[in-house]
Amino acid sequence: MQKIREWATELGFQQVGITGVDLGEHENYLQTWLAAGYHGTMAYMARHGRKRSRPDALVPGTLRVISLRMNYLERDTEAVKILESPHKAYISRYTLGRDYHKLIRRRLSRLAQRIEAELGRGQFRAFVDSAPVLERAAAEKAGLGWIAKNTMLINRDAGSWFFLGEIFTDLPLPLDEAHSGKHCGTCTACLDICPTRAFTGPFQLDARKCISYLTIEHHGSIDPDLRPLMGNRVFGCDDCQLCCPWNKFAQATGESDFRPRHGLADIELVALFEWDEATFLANTEGSAIRRIGYERWLRNLAVALGNAPRSDAVVNALMGRRQHPSPLVREHVAWALGQHGATPV
Repeated sequence: MQKIREWATELGFQQVGITGVDLGEHENYLQTWLAAGYHGTMAYMARHGRKRSRPDALVPGTLRVISLRMNYLERDTEAVKILESPHKAYISRYTLGRDYHKLIRRRLSRLAQRIEAELGRGQFRAFVDSAPVLERAAAEKAGLGWIAKNTMLINRDAGSWFFLGEIFTDLPLPLDEAHSGKHCGTCTACLDICPTRAFTGPFQLDARKCISYLTIEHHGSIDPDLRPLMGNRVFGCDDCQLCCPWNKFAQATGESDFRPRHGLADIELVALFEWDEATFLANTEGSAIRRIGYERWLRNLAVALGNAPRSDAVVNALMGRRQHPSPLVREHVAWALGQHGATPV
C-alpha cells in the first residue's frame, strides 16, 4: 500500500485510499433521493439500477475500489469578488482550466499499470465522474473525508476543492479505515447561503433548484421564479464551498492544466454573450464548459444579464439576440429584457 501512495503522489494526487464494494447505507440514501424526484431530469441517475451503489455489479469481479483525490483550486481566481460584481460572469472554479476528465483518467491508468507491473496480475478499470459510480460514498469509505451537509466530500486537511477518481480492481488489496463521523458540527453556513434554497435539510440537496443543475444538467427552460436568484452564475455554483469554514485549509493546485484560460476567471457578461458559436467552440476547446453547448450557454448568460445592473451595453447585447433561431434563447432573452423594462421588437 505504501508504494501505491508513493506512486499516486508522483502522479499528482494528494491522497489515496482503498475500500471494499459494500457502500452500506449510501445505497439506501440514493434510492430515497431518487424516489423524492430530487434528481430532476437527470434520468441517468436511476438508469443503472443498483449498479451505481454496487461496484461489483457494475464491473463483475471487483473486490476493491481505489479512491483518489486531486486538488484543483487556483488561489488567484478571486471567486467572492467576481460574485459581488454583477456585471461579470461567475463560472465555477473547477472548470476554468482544461477538462479534468482526461487528465485524471490518464493518471489513473498509469497508476493501474504500475500496480499491475509490480504484482504481475490484476484487472483494473478507471472512472472519473463518467460512469454510474458513487464517488463520494467510496471516498468516504476509503477514508478520504466525510460527506458534509452540503453533500460535498470534505477533508479536514484540505477542504473540498478537489476532484475524485476511482480504480476498480479484482485484487484483494488491504483496506483503509473508513472515515468516521461528520465534522460539520452545528454549522449551517452552506444551507443558509444557497441562493435558491436547494437544500431541503442537512445532507439533502434538491438538484432541481441547484444552480449547478440548472446551468449544466438541465436542458430546457429555467423556472422563472429561480432566474432572479441565480445572479451572475452562468456555469455552476460554488457558494456552498466558498462559505465552508473547512476550506480555510484548502490547498492550491500544482497542475498547470487547471489554470484559468481565455480570461474566464474575470470577464464581463456582455463580452461572453457577444461570442458567436465559432468563438464559443474555440474558447471552450478542451474545457468542461463545452458540454452544455452554445444554446444553453446563451440561455445562462441571458439570465445573468437579466440580473445585471441596467446599462445600454446590457440592453443592446440582449436586443441583439432577441431574434435568435433558438426558442430557448429567445425566451430567456425576452425575460431578461423585461427585467430591464425593455420590450423585444
